[in-house]
Amino acid sequence: MEMLLDGWRSASTGRTEEVQSPFDGRVIDSVPVASPGDALAAITVAGRGAAHQRGLAAHERAALLMRAADLADERAEDIAQTISAEMGKPISEARGEASRSGAIIRLAAFEGSQIYGDSLPLDANPGTGQDKIGFTLRQPVGIVAAITPFNYPALLVLHKIAPALAAGNSVILKPARATPLTALKLAQCFIDAGLAPEALTVLTGSGGELGDVLVSDPRVRKVSFTGSTGVGNHISSIAGVKKLSLELGASCPVIVTADADIEHAAHAVSLGGFINGGQVCISVQRIFVDRAIQADFTDALVEKVRAISVGDPSNPDTRLASLVSEEEAKRVERAIADARKAGASVLLGGERDGAIVTPSVIANVDPQSDISQQELFGPAVAITAIDGLNEGIQLANDNPYGLGAGLFTRDVSSSVQAMRQIDAGIVHINWTPLWRADLMPYGGLKASGIGKEGLRTTVEEMTESKTIIMHGQPW
Repeated sequence: MEMLLDGWRSASTGRTEEVQSPFDGRVIDSVPVASPGDALAAITVAGRGAAHQRGLAAHERAALLMRAADLADERAEDIAQTISAEMGKPISEARGEASRSGAIIRLAAFEGSQIYGDSLPLDANPGTGQDKIGFTLRQPVGIVAAITPFNYPALLVLHKIAPALAAGNSVILKPARATPLTALKLAQCFIDAGLAPEALTVLTGSGGELGDVLVSDPRVRKVSFTGSTGVGNHISSIAGVKKLSLELGASCPVIVTADADIEHAAHAVSLGGFINGGQVCISVQRIFVDRAIQADFTDALVEKVRAISVGDPSNPDTRLASLVSEEEAKRVERAIADARKAGASVLLGGERDGAIVTPSVIANVDPQSDISQQELFGPAVAITAIDGLNEGIQLANDNPYGLGAGLFTRDVSSSVQAMRQIDAGIVHINWTPLWRADLMPYGGLKASGIGKEGLRTTVEEMTESKTIIMHGQPW
């Protein structure tokens, strides 16, 4: 496939690289390897695109996005097959992801047409009469650089480019090197819907080379990044004065109290820890379960995790397939082995075959160990016994991250205490953190990032507010 830079084209260097299936190594397609010079050219093109987008009425932008949404719906099966092929996601999950694409674009179209300002009660200021009118007005930031990860190559792309375009910006997208094909097919939907080619660029190639150029250029007024905390720190150090949204790492906790519904909690964790192979920043990683029910909960969870079918991602019955690469699978395998060496009990799984790691349940985990403190991004959960809710909240908070958390309890008071005291950007009661509505504010605390996504929130973060004062004559 070609990349999108003022139309479909090759890289200036003429270089390409293959995109391979992590499951069986087959070559799916090839894409250009863009150069830093291509990134600079993209910023110049995006400047023209930003001027064009800003000149469109909101209803014109919304109509264009609605056409793109219809195309995304029509092409959902092809997009799903592409997701499954290039990242190894089970086809059933890939279809679920692709089927949300049109809805996300429509939500963005609506929110981009509903950008309100506020009237200012200036006469409440001492010494000011009724001869002045004040209000706020929002306008697009201009050029948005969007950098996305591999794990949800459709949803996380659309959560950035759709609201950016809906708000009247131009966008330069750098998708994950492992999963560029999904991003290019989504971009095709916008171009076929009538989007000006200079309004959306998709650069394929090295994130390190291209990302630094995009992030540090002062013409880029907004950077929206989803990825590791280390890269997020690097971006913040070189970006300069501009708007940043950084959705970073996590090690999400779940607390299971003594009065919880054990079967319900075990079912939820068997989903929340292993969907997408655990390659989700809001996957369950740490489970703090009351000592009084630890044995019963662990037995129930092991039974449910053992039933997860592992295999070919193209098989509709497969629930867990390959990770995104064999290197990632080796890293996860080592992390599980290290947990065992540190004294934890690997009750199930943890074996590797190529890029596949079997789903693992690890018990008796020291909450200060790496398997608990560091983001795993793989199919394993770590269980630690606690003596009551207070200890569970203390351990949940004793971590550098703060993206999502869950609590299982039948007690209203425990729910209120947890939602007030857990330091996470999203707290779920009687479910795991692995649940997201596309319209809700989404983002974390501490090392999990700054800023929020969610279509309404993202539109607001991709616009700037200015205050207008109209001065009349006193009467």
